[in-house]
Amino acid sequence: MLVQSHNSLAAEYLDGIVAVVEDDVILDSELAREATSIVSKLKASNVQLPPKKILYQQVLERLVVDKLQSQLAQKAGIKVSDEMVNGSLESIAQQNGLSMEEFRGEISKEGMDYDAFKEDIRQEILVNQLRSHEIGSRIKVSEQEIRHYLDTEISAEDQKIKYFLGHILIAVPEAASAPTIQAEEEEALNVISRLRAGDDFKKMAVSISDGGNALKGGELGWRTLNQVPTLFVDVLKTMVKGDISEPIRSPGGFHILKLIDSTGVDSHIITETHVRHILIKTNEIVNDAEAKKRLAVIEGRIADGDDFAALAQANSDDTGSALKGGDLDWVMPGLLVPPFERAMSELSVNEVSGPVQTQFGWHIIQVLGRRTKDNSEEHKISQARDEIRKRKIEEETELWLRRLRDESYVDIRLGFLNDEK
Repeated sequence: MLVQSHNSLAAEYLDGIVAVVEDDVILDSELAREATSIVSKLKASNVQLPPKKILYQQVLERLVVDKLQSQLAQKAGIKVSDEMVNGSLESIAQQNGLSMEEFRGEISKEGMDYDAFKEDIRQEILVNQLRSHEIGSRIKVSEQEIRHYLDTEISAEDQKIKYFLGHILIAVPEAASAPTIQAEEEEALNVISRLRAGDDFKKMAVSISDGGNALKGGELGWRTLNQVPTLFVDVLKTMVKGDISEPIRSPGGFHILKLIDSTGVDSHIITETHVRHILIKTNEIVNDAEAKKRLAVIEGRIADGDDFAALAQANSDDTGSALKGGDLDWVMPGLLVPPFERAMSELSVNEVSGPVQTQFGWHIIQVLGRRTKDNSEEHKISQARDEIRKRKIEEETELWLRRLRDESYVDIRLGFLNDEK
């Protein structure tokens, strides 16, 4: 009923401007479309809908921030190709064990338009690239930080626990006055009181949270301690399932956590592959057809008994590995580019592939061996580096987005909602 009610209003204000964002606008039809999608997701998650005015204000605020990020990405020359989008969609389908046709069907079953979903993925990739450009390039992680992190923050037992978290942010503007800060803190305390008295967390997050996950009912999903902001760690360690935290102050405002659930995790076992290859690069003289033709000849010689290593030394354009007979040594999952790794994973030991294309050119690949390994210690160090970086990016992103919003020209025109009783 909520969306239908607004759609009747939309007929009156068909493609009317609901917000001016710098030199662009957000149309009523965009707001209605996004609200319809959000309402569908909230209902699917059994989250009670907030009042229509609050819902549309939240949705519009997200559209404003998305629009600002898109504009910034355009100025920075960041583009997302169809190939990148299609590759991301294929990865999502594979993760869910679906073919692309089945994946399209599932999207339709959930009431979503596939083309709209595809554009959402494009926007997500764009935003991630922008944040990497604007924030990620400035984030550095030292070996000392990793050692300190492993020694002091996350014990071996802590690392075995995952937490399913809910999050509400009561934002405080930068350089806010003392009375403003006090008022926001009192608001946070009031929210906590209501939550502890039994008010629905998801509904309240959708209604009042200024956090990026507000329209997901405030859910942050499953995280280990090394995947949450530093200021949450000590608080989270003391919480049990169902607990609502006290307000946690940060530069961005007051955070409220709910521990929805927790569970343990297992050790990190990986399969390493010993692999070698021969690479033919393409250029103005050697096109794809010529590269494949050369590799077909080499593949035929290997089948006739010629030595792979000798052929790699004589023919491979990967000069680093060619000196070692094409040997890339033992590699962990995720170390090589996806097309190469997919082809490698399909080979039996000692089997030689046909020509495989990557961004570097065309390869033939041979797997020399496979072994399993408990990679827990190396994984712990790698994970520490990654999670310190993610934590820094998450903390910086919150401030960056608020600064971007505060410093931009935004004119909200929600008169038809403001007039409602």
